[in-house]
Amino acid sequence: MSELSVNHLLGIKYLNKNDIELIFETADHFKEVINRPIKKVPSLRDITIANLFFENSTRTKLSFELAEKRLSADVINFSASQSSVKKGETLIDTVNNILSMKVDMVVMRHPNPGASVFLSQHVDASIINAGDGAHEHPTQALLDSYSIREKLGEVKGKNIVIVGDILHSRVALSNIYALKLQGANVMVCGPKTLIPKHIDKLGVKVETNLHKALNWCDVANMLRVQNERMEISYFPSTREYTQQFGVNKTLLDSLDKEITIMHPGPINRGVEITSDVADSKQAIILDQVQNGVAIRMAVIYLLASKIKQ
Repeated sequence: MSELSVNHLLGIKYLNKNDIELIFETADHFKEVINRPIKKVPSLRDITIANLFFENSTRTKLSFELAEKRLSADVINFSASQSSVKKGETLIDTVNNILSMKVDMVVMRHPNPGASVFLSQHVDASIINAGDGAHEHPTQALLDSYSIREKLGEVKGKNIVIVGDILHSRVALSNIYALKLQGANVMVCGPKTLIPKHIDKLGVKVETNLHKALNWCDVANMLRVQNERMEISYFPSTREYTQQFGVNKTLLDSLDKEITIMHPGPINRGVEITSDVADSKQAIILDQVQNGVAIRMAVIYLLASKIKQ
């Protein structure tokens, strides 16, 4: 059996093209499992996984937990808001205490960029980054690419635009790495204030006119405006943002072609996209959620098979 080139999933930056293909092939298999009447496989009966969420998360946390349980792993959930972290315990102490309970794998979301890399260097367990600050969110990028592949047949050569708050988005960065690795053409679109200065160095086009961007693309990935990460105001008002960068059905229908709409969630309905877009045939938002479980099962399974060796 072929295996991943890495022992942790810290970011797409550390993967190669073969890794992504292997994860997708494995996810295809697990997608069949999820759609069976009995949705469990006994693959990881001897593996214990700790979910450490130092930042609020509903969908990612549920998706990982479901993936772990579908693989029959033992699962420990840890929420930082109810923990000794509040009392000043360090990240390494927290994790080492959990690892002393004989945990094999840690899924971690943390507000500090690089937290998962730091952890992987100091603890003896396989680490999966479930989002670190505004840095990376690798499983989201994998499920996004996987959903594009499922809808359009392949990712290579396709035009993908990522719209919105690029500056604060770990989803955007991971997506750029993943899409470029697979040979897609990538564009970012949003207010100038929300586009990082040197983003073109990553080989992406920059566009500030949404209509032009949508006419260029096959797929538009609409990002949430991350108000919780903004200490200052990056645009005059939500209403003005929506007028310039929100997608409604009228705008979609005015394009030269039919494009696919994605959103990593949670959706601010009426801000990034209107409800009639979110619920339309062109949107694959619920497919993304379903694919998230299959992708996370694949990642956990492939990393666990390296622990077992």
